[in-house]
Amino acid sequence: MTFSIVARSADGLLYGVAVASKFLGVGAVVPAAEAEVGALATQAHANLAYRPQGLALLRTGVAAADTVAGLVAADPGRAHRQLGVVGSDGDGATYTGDDCHDWAGGTVGPGWAAQGNILAGPQVIDAMRDAWLGGTGSFALARRYP
Repeated sequence: MTFSIVARSADGLLYGVAVASKFLGVGAVVPAAEAEVGALATQAHANLAYRPQGLALLRTGVAAADTVAGLVAADPGRAHRQLGVVGSDGDGATYTGDDCHDWAGGTVGPGWAAQGNILAGPQVIDAMRDAWLGGTGSFALARRYP
């Protein structure tokens, strides 16, 4: 079981990744973020190369959806992977490979993407979305909570 959310602050300067997993050391594998650039989460059968490559794409202004498309297109193991990306503007983007363990999926919105695998069902992702959207927007990203 792994689920994550990537998001940016309202001003587009700060980015964060929150992740929970049965996998020990998940914080050393899943998240990558850079101020004023973007954030991503690589999970399921994580591809560690997504982290520097994804941030490099975002740094050059590539949109989140195009970053996801570029990373997974070049990856022969993409069917086993999940990826969430948020950039400096626009919607977040998420990808779930066809061979991820059930239940797996994700959802996106303006400035965020949530994804997970080996979950009880889509209600987990729906709850993440609802918590993010219902969160207190007056707090800085680091202190945001539902």
